[in-house]
Amino acid sequence: MPATKFSTFELLRIIIPGMYCTTIIVMFFYILNAELFNTISQNIFWLMFFAFSLVIGLTIYAKETPKKRKAFQTNLPSYFIAERSRSISNTPLTDEEAKKIYFYILNQHMPVTVQDKIFFFGMLYSIMVNIRRLSFWFGIIGIAAMVIQYGFVGYISPSLLWFIFILWIIYFLNVRYNKADRKMQENYQDQIFWLETNLPIIDTLLKQRSEFHS
Repeated sequence: MPATKFSTFELLRIIIPGMYCTTIIVMFFYILNAELFNTISQNIFWLMFFAFSLVIGLTIYAKETPKKRKAFQTNLPSYFIAERSRSISNTPLTDEEAKKIYFYILNQHMPVTVQDKIFFFGMLYSIMVNIRRLSFWFGIIGIAAMVIQYGFVGYISPSLLWFIFILWIIYFLNVRYNKADRKMQENYQDQIFWLETNLPIIDTLLKQRSEFHS
């Protein structure tokens, strides 16, 4: 896959969750204290917005929490390679070795169109999972904010109530339709099918590995 396209997919994985998170934070501050924004110039505001989005996005990207989910860890294409090694080799691959061979095949042998699809749906999965989690945790924070606001002033701002309601709607729709997990598993199935139809590539690499270790 061309480096520019890969870079674009990775950049979107950073920017979109970061901007979503920053937007929620800005909305909270605006609803709770709108006068605060009158003290900040428009240029400074947008500079801070994009800077915070980038920092938050990089932090979320570095944690890689979507990769720890069951939907990401189940039916990995590298497992297919590991199983193949057990059937044709006296020295079967470990999971880590199978992943290395998988990434080698992905980068060196899979067509660009296949690579594009793999990285595109991987990007969507990461973004959707992060949006789901951000919506959930800010929904919890929002409920706490409503309780605190009611405790201090004796009422709940309608704007805050609607905003929290929208966050929970986003979360529940994401959970209800759960396209992130389904698309990731479909993505894996497509890759496994490609591997099944290109067994000579896998077998050659396994044979070379076996000869190297013999």
